[in-house]
Amino acid sequence: PDPRTQGSNNPGATNVKRIGGNKAAAITLLGDMLKGLIPVLIAHLLKVSDLTMALTAMAAFLGHLYPVFFGFKGGKGVATALGVQFGLHWMIGGSVALIWLFMAKVLKISSLAALVSMSVAPVIIWYVWPSQELVMMQIVMSLILIWRHRSNIQKLLSGSEDKI
Repeated sequence: PDPRTQGSNNPGATNVKRIGGNKAAAITLLGDMLKGLIPVLIAHLLKVSDLTMALTAMAAFLGHLYPVFFGFKGGKGVATALGVQFGLHWMIGGSVALIWLFMAKVLKISSLAALVSMSVAPVIIWYVWPSQELVMMQIVMSLILIWRHRSNIQKLLSGSEDKI
């Protein structure tokens, strides 16, 4: 079924897992990650400046959040942001992914794992690739992710957020 019409009405992997199972969620996760990974890897191949790299990453991320073909109504961007981070450097993506996995395993709440891992992502980027442009790009992406999760934050605060 179309995940935009069931569950949380979000086309992301967490909602797809709830309504379609693990295989559908894995395919969704991979596809969403590739949206961020491929453009950033191409930018690496072209040896672009840090500013161009940051703008490329931001364009991929915003393209996922506001897709033309779905009336500018996309996902929350966690997997695409993770794809961007893996595209920047495997250590960045790996660190953020490990934080998400740890938080998800311990707390069993996907949105909280996403909020925590993406909130520390700018620090990880600064540590691995200390570029002001890339850190600022990640700060903006993280703020947008937090804003896109505002309904989840309200549910977290009220204790009604769904478990994984």
